[in-house]
Amino acid sequence: MSNSSPTSTTPFAGFEWMIAWRYLRAKRAEGGVSVMTWISLIGITLAVAALIITLAVRSGFRYEFVDTILGANAHVTVYSSGQTNDAGTFAQVIQDYDGLTAKMADAPGVVRAAPLVKGQVMAAAPAGGNAAAEVFGIRAQDLSSVRRVAEPEQRLGDLAQFGVANNGMTIAIGWGVARSLGVSVGDKVKLISPNGTKTAFGTSPRIVAFEVVYVFQVGRYDIDRTRVYMPFDKAQEYFNREGVADEIEVILDDPENVGTHERDLLAAAGDGALLWTWRDSSGAFLNALEMEDNVMFLILSVLVLIASMNIVSGLIMLVKNKGRDIGILRTMGLSEGSVLRVFFICGASIGVIGTILGMILGCLFAIYIDQIFGLVNWVAGGGVWDPSVRLISKLPARLEWGDVVSAISLSLFLSFVVTIFPARRAARMNPVEALRYE
Repeated sequence: MSNSSPTSTTPFAGFEWMIAWRYLRAKRAEGGVSVMTWISLIGITLAVAALIITLAVRSGFRYEFVDTILGANAHVTVYSSGQTNDAGTFAQVIQDYDGLTAKMADAPGVVRAAPLVKGQVMAAAPAGGNAAAEVFGIRAQDLSSVRRVAEPEQRLGDLAQFGVANNGMTIAIGWGVARSLGVSVGDKVKLISPNGTKTAFGTSPRIVAFEVVYVFQVGRYDIDRTRVYMPFDKAQEYFNREGVADEIEVILDDPENVGTHERDLLAAAGDGALLWTWRDSSGAFLNALEMEDNVMFLILSVLVLIASMNIVSGLIMLVKNKGRDIGILRTMGLSEGSVLRVFFICGASIGVIGTILGMILGCLFAIYIDQIFGLVNWVAGGGVWDPSVRLISKLPARLEWGDVVSAISLSLFLSFVVTIFPARRAARMNPVEALRYE
């Protein structure tokens, strides 16, 4: 009598898919594990969705944070290292600011350069409101090119009136400043500076009233709450900076790679100039964000792994319940490879379907996060999001295909890997032992 040998079949043949599908949809009374299948499927779906949502919010945070910095602040600031004037007083001001501005504007990669006068003041409204404010003295044409101010999230008034109305005694203020003062467009605001007029009795505070012509909200709390723009020439008079500027604001065409421009900018600025880039001022926060991103990805990867382990437990139960079937299939000539592929298809199918559902759920959540978060905020009675703590006025989410692909790849990889072990156990089952007690 000739010895029978396992039948050699094409990998992932149609009958292997058919057997795997019958096992997956079989009820528990028929020896299946439909309950465990659903648990595994839901676990993978929720884990992948959570990973995609977290990555989208992470990307949104970084994008919004960087965009508000680059859209409302200088990419590079040029300072003077300081010099002693005719009166023997040391000052860090720029004398020939127009000449230096022209040099910086001609440097490679520079889109715009503008002189600034800066100072700290106390703002007071006629109704009694007051707020600390940081004044930026800037020319009207330069302010109109500050993207986040010219095109803010919300605005009141007309930016074209800046430096024009009320004989130039105008200001543009942040939304938070306006709310603290209780003022709007057309109202007068008194700016009080301790460094005012010098008299025989000392220095008296300088108090000047300006008309509010523009109110803006850039979406970043620390800017909206403190920022006040004043015409450049009025700022020179107000802060005793006649004929000088405090710094030169430089805007680049590629601010993300600001380091590649520093050498050219230093050469254009000349001796005695200092550079301060946006990465110098916000680098620590960006590094913290990057570290948090990596930690969150690892933590959520563990969640995906835990969800994948449900597939293992389900397959082990399936192998145990289908021991008789495995024995019969093996005696009929089915090879170990075919049995392994049948159970691999069972586990991998759960992983693939769960990953697809998780991707759809996660992407939909990220796309409609404003509506979902609005509902959560309404249910909680408001106050869930505090921009004074998080700096950004709303919860951002930004779907990037790289993040979605990373989440999908991780889920599929873990699902396939953990499926191999119970599938090998089924393939190596001895058919004689499997049928002995049947």
